[in-house]
Amino acid sequence: MSNRKLVMITGASSGIGFELAKLFAKDNYDVAMSGSSDRIFDSAKEIENMGVEAYPFKADAGTYEGVQDFWEFLENKERILDTAVLNVGISLGDSFLNNNLDDELKLIDINIKGTVHMAKRIARHMDKNGSGDILIVSSLSATLPTPYETVYGPSKAFGFMFAEGLRQELKDRNINVTAMLPGATNTDFHHNAGMDTSYFGDDNIKNDKELVAKQGYEALKNKVDHVVCGDENTKQEAVKNKQTTEELKAERHAEKAKLNQR
Repeated sequence: MSNRKLVMITGASSGIGFELAKLFAKDNYDVAMSGSSDRIFDSAKEIENMGVEAYPFKADAGTYEGVQDFWEFLENKERILDTAVLNVGISLGDSFLNNNLDDELKLIDINIKGTVHMAKRIARHMDKNGSGDILIVSSLSATLPTPYETVYGPSKAFGFMFAEGLRQELKDRNINVTAMLPGATNTDFHHNAGMDTSYFGDDNIKNDKELVAKQGYEALKNKVDHVVCGDENTKQEAVKNKQTTEELKAERHAEKAKLNQR
């Protein structure tokens, strides 16, 4: 059995999750990684090529069974989980009036229910073993209303406050919880949300995913409370959001997120 530390990362097929997986592998962690498509197996091969073990698992994070099956897959490895990254999350562009209710409920299932479910398993495992680190990936969108992604922003605000509350509960049990709030990042995220014709469809205005992942990774290692990830403009946007009315923030986001702007 490997004597390396083990990290578990959800949503690790690509994007920020995969970049985090590479950072952990570079630091000699074995990586248990989940994704919703067969792409997770190709990503795992890349991680293994870095000289560590990878344990890929295809799962639907929007179902109870998908979350639970990945956890049981991990338990069957009979390894202590040193670190967990809860990165899975989706958005849904267009207006609340236009969007399908089932799609919005699916977003809630993935971004909120799935996060709580997996966090419960992880926290109890780490408490039993006496230590651990948890990184919960929220979003800069947690700091403002998000019209034309109307359900997404509140789901990420939940993730941010959930991480903050859990951090307080677990800090005396030698378990650290860090929240990560990326700004818009050059991944497939907005494309998958159907937002190619919005302002966010342009990768030129987005942060580099390697930079974002590195900032989140370093924040976790330094056990900080939360970190806004991206360039200086992104960090300044988070500061401005604290000083701006909800109405004005909503108006500004609507201009960016509304479709057919490009």
